[in-house]
Amino acid sequence: MLSRTAANLFWTARYIERAETNARLLEVGARNALIPNTGGGYRNEWESILHASGTSDAFRAKYGEAVQRNVETWLFFDRDNPSSVTACIEKARENGRIVRTALTSQVWDALNTAWAEVREFGRTERSKLGTSDLVDWTLRTASLVRGAAMGTQLRNDGYDFTNIGHFLERADSTARLLDTKYFVLLPHVTFVGSGLDNYQWRTLLRALSAHRAFNWAYGGEITPPKIVDFLVLNRASPRSLLTAVEGVNHHLDRLARAYGKATSAQTRARMLLGEMAELTPEDIFDEGLHEFLTRFVRDVSALSEVVHETYLSGETR
Repeated sequence: MLSRTAANLFWTARYIERAETNARLLEVGARNALIPNTGGGYRNEWESILHASGTSDAFRAKYGEAVQRNVETWLFFDRDNPSSVTACIEKARENGRIVRTALTSQVWDALNTAWAEVREFGRTERSKLGTSDLVDWTLRTASLVRGAAMGTQLRNDGYDFTNIGHFLERADSTARLLDTKYFVLLPHVTFVGSGLDNYQWRTLLRALSAHRAFNWAYGGEITPPKIVDFLVLNRASPRSLLTAVEGVNHHLDRLARAYGKATSAQTRARMLLGEMAELTPEDIFDEGLHEFLTRFVRDVSALSEVVHETYLSGETR
């Protein structure tokens, strides 16, 4: 497969996953903002969302204070934010258009419909677009695109590049969503384990569509070690960091077998998987959850660069 085609498939998947991540960040912010700030301390939930998204500086330069309407505009509509839902849908569709002949009609129809609908949102009066409606639309649209690809695309190297993009982006997005809990600082250490603390953890699970799956896996009380185990280390969790890293390894191994050549990307992915497989929740809390997640995001970014240099070089994003 041409590197240009592989890159377009890779980035189509990443942009769809990134659009979904921004929608889930909006849901976390909206749910946490419903809690009255009765205890003092730092509780700007919308600022926490911007920090976790990695776009707080760019947002502040354009909008200033992090209030709900501005953050919603930034994360969903604003094309000046290259990670906004609108920008991601448009770039996913453009990447798909370039490699239209490598996509089934079902995948292309899903991308094209998403592009048309998000443009229609931009022409609709904002007061008629609730946050929950925008979030629900994005989650359904991302699922539709991924489902069409899963059900109709050939399991060839194009399928592998698509899934490598998907799993790399999911690893990054789950880490960022989990890190929102770090940025929403509790008023006092005594609030750890309180109703406020538990509500924020439940909010995170619901925003990841993982609340019921978590209850099936663990049941009973929600605690930080259980959350970290589920979203970082549990192979049964579809959004866990370990599941995503295993997915990247699986598809890189398929490419190595198909092309008859091991690569530095495969080696780098195996190193990250080996490190993840040895971790326990206690190890993560000893390092510090925020510090671990920050390091993990850097590792995923480095792996993505190696994948790009190995297979996709010469293609701009």
